[in-house]
Amino acid sequence: MTRTVLVARLDNAGDVLLQGPLVRAVANGADRVVFLAGPAGAAAAGLLPGVDDVWTWSCPWILGDPPPVGADDLAALTERVRDLAPAEAVISTSFHQSPLPLALLLRAAGVPRISAISVDYPGSLLDVRHSVDDDLPEPERALSLARAAGFQLPDGDDGRLSVRRPLPAAAHDPGYVVLHPGASVPARAWPTQRCTEAVEALADAGHRVLVTGGPAERELTAVVAGTRGVDLGGATSLAEMAALLDGAAAVVVGNTGPAHLAAAVGTPVVSLFSPVVPATRWAPYGVPTVLLGDQSAPCRNTRARECPVPGHPCLNSVTAHDVVAAVEKLVSA
Repeated sequence: MTRTVLVARLDNAGDVLLQGPLVRAVANGADRVVFLAGPAGAAAAGLLPGVDDVWTWSCPWILGDPPPVGADDLAALTERVRDLAPAEAVISTSFHQSPLPLALLLRAAGVPRISAISVDYPGSLLDVRHSVDDDLPEPERALSLARAAGFQLPDGDDGRLSVRRPLPAAAHDPGYVVLHPGASVPARAWPTQRCTEAVEALADAGHRVLVTGGPAERELTAVVAGTRGVDLGGATSLAEMAALLDGAAAVVVGNTGPAHLAAAVGTPVVSLFSPVVPATRWAPYGVPTVLLGDQSAPCRNTRARECPVPGHPCLNSVTAHDVVAAVEKLVSA
C-alpha cells in the first residue's frame, strides 16, 4: 500500500521554498508527498525535490488578502483529503500562524496522524505537538518539525535549500548581477530611486545588470533598469527565474521570495533586509550573504507591511555604493 504524506504550507513562494529540507526528509520516509499550497506558493512547491503532487487552496486564515470562509469550499477540501487518504499530515506554519484550523479540517477528513508546531493547546487535533526556539532559521525550524514527526533527511543531504534540476535554459551568459527591486510587502522594499542608482553604479563598476520582477512589477522594473540595465519584468516563470538566478554572480534583493530562490540555487545574495522581521529567521539560508539595512531601526520586529517610520530609514540609508561594495565582496570571494 502506498504511504502518502500530506505536507501543508499555505502562504507565499519564499515561505514554501524554505520548506525544502522538511519536504526531502518527509519524502525519505514516504512513498508519495502531496504538497498543499496557497495560490502564491504553488509554483514554488512544484520546484521542490521530493514533491510528487501540488494542490492549491486559498486559505481564509493564512492569506494576507483572505477569501471569505465558505462552507462548500471547506467541505470540498475535506472530501478531497478523505479521498486521498494520507497516512499522515505535516502542517508547517510561520511563528505567528496557527496550524489548528487546518488540523481540525484534516482530522475531520480522517487523517490519522497530524504533526505541527503549536503554541496553543491542540486538544485532540495534533498527534505531534512540537515546540521550537523561534530564533532558528526558518528551514531549520521546519526541519525540526519533520524530525519530531519521525522523518530524517537521507544520508548525504546537507539540509540546504534546493530546487529540481535541470532548470530551463538561460537566455543570458552567466556572470551578471540580478537586481530584484520589488517585494511582496512594501516595508521590505528598497526605495525605487535607490534601486535605479544601484543599476547605474553597478554598470559603472563593469557589471551586467538584469532587473527582474513579476508581471505586476513591469512599470517598476522599467524605471529601475533605465538605459543601463536589462529589464526582465514579467518575463520569467518561477522556474525560469530560478535558472536566471542560477547564472548570476550575485543577486541584490530584499527579504522576499527571490532571495530564497537565489539561496535554493546556491547564488550569493546581497540582502536588503528590513528588520520588521528578524534576520536570524528569514535571511537567505546556506549561501554567502551580505546583509544591508539598519537592523536596530525603530521598525524592528513590528511585522509591519507598510513602513511605520517616515522616510523608510532602515533601507533608505543603504546607498548604491554600499551595494556595489557588497557585490564586489561576494564576487571576489
